[in-house]
Amino acid sequence: MGNAERFSGRVALVTGASSGIGAAVARRLQEEGARVASFDLDGGPPDGVLALTGDVARSSEVDQAVAAVKETLGPVDVLVCSAGVPGASLATVDVTDEEWRRVMGINADGVFFSNRAVIPSMVERGYGRIVNVASIAGKEGNPMAGAYSASKAAVIAMTKAIGKDLARTGVIVNCVAPAVIDTPILDGISEEHIGYMVDRIPMGRVGEPEEVAALICWLASEECSFSTGATFDISGGRAVY
Repeated sequence: MGNAERFSGRVALVTGASSGIGAAVARRLQEEGARVASFDLDGGPPDGVLALTGDVARSSEVDQAVAAVKETLGPVDVLVCSAGVPGASLATVDVTDEEWRRVMGINADGVFFSNRAVIPSMVERGYGRIVNVASIAGKEGNPMAGAYSASKAAVIAMTKAIGKDLARTGVIVNCVAPAVIDTPILDGISEEHIGYMVDRIPMGRVGEPEEVAALICWLASEECSFSTGATFDISGGRAVY
């Protein structure tokens, strides 16, 4: 159940909005009044969303996307960083340099580049909401997922740092740490790996993208006014701290 006026007049940029959590967030932001842009490598975002194509791991392409949003829709008020990859299910000794850099480049560098790109305009206007999508793996570490777990721990740490940097500017920065969610990202993970994650969820099921979107949209709204640099769990009871 949404609020049709919550994002009225706001401009939102969602990375990774072609599927999964990002698509659910883009739809809900749009339903609640925002003008929404998507930045993704390929695929199409929900209808009515401004589709921008590019690679979050390349800072120049991120900067170009933010400029394009400003020119077409207006300056970004809300940034949701949802673009990510699971990485291959590999033992640590089998992770190649290329795989490590690929996962860190998209999941960690991409979040940093995106945050950095929108901050100046937000600070100048005295308002902004940034929500980064991390993972419970960033807190606990999952076996066969060294690169992914490290990349999501980086997202949590940079959210804390950026949130404190901007704490008195009107720009609020938080992240969410989902457990396993029913999205296409699971296609790249082994059944053994998925089973490990689900077995550790007290509710005994995977989460749905819309459930995560509900939390993200609250964090992206004016209603969230006294939390910054924080990690909000959405893990079916798995999180222990």
